[in-house]
Amino acid sequence: MEIKETINGQELILETGNYYFSPNSIDKGTLFLLSKVQVTENEKVLDLGCGYGVVGIVLAKQIGGERVVMSDISEEALELTSYNLTKNDLEGVKVVKSDGLKEITDADFTLILSNPPYHTDFSVAKAFIEEGYKKLVLGGKLVMVTKRLPWYRNKLTAVFGGVKVYEQDGYYVFVAEKRNRNRNKPQKQKQGLSKKLRRKYSENNGIGKK
Repeated sequence: MEIKETINGQELILETGNYYFSPNSIDKGTLFLLSKVQVTENEKVLDLGCGYGVVGIVLAKQIGGERVVMSDISEEALELTSYNLTKNDLEGVKVVKSDGLKEITDADFTLILSNPPYHTDFSVAKAFIEEGYKKLVLGGKLVMVTKRLPWYRNKLTAVFGGVKVYEQDGYYVFVAEKRNRNRNKPQKQKQGLSKKLRRKYSENNGIGKK
């Protein structure tokens, strides 16, 4: 089946199938995620768990295919992604079969986007967050959308040091930025003994006594 949609001013034609997530229309979570993403021509983007390719294709249309990597664990999904890239006249996109980020060799992404399988346990999301952090440049962002709040907020805060959360129609979009954690850390100042302690120390050690 085929979906025709306009997102962020980009016209999409996407082939889907009943065995893919949200085959009849682009799901609200993905649309919400894309509404929170602004890109420049200098971005390098990873669509992590790309499915049939919605997110990566939208961004490739905005910044050029050569600046986009799309990955999924499913070979069938990647075949459909490649087909949809051709259908939307996009070239240069790197399509990688990968279990999470295990086969992603690049580590200079400015943006990683993901709609993880949040109806399962948190093991997949945990790997996405922990390994995604390592694949971002300083200032790079991991953007995720789920229907579950506390665990994602806590995990992203623990790994990134903070996270922005947006809510709409029961979906949550999380935006976490990789920051230099030492940049704002206050420097410890060496402090001498107080006058009282210095006096006590002198007395106990016979300093000043004749």
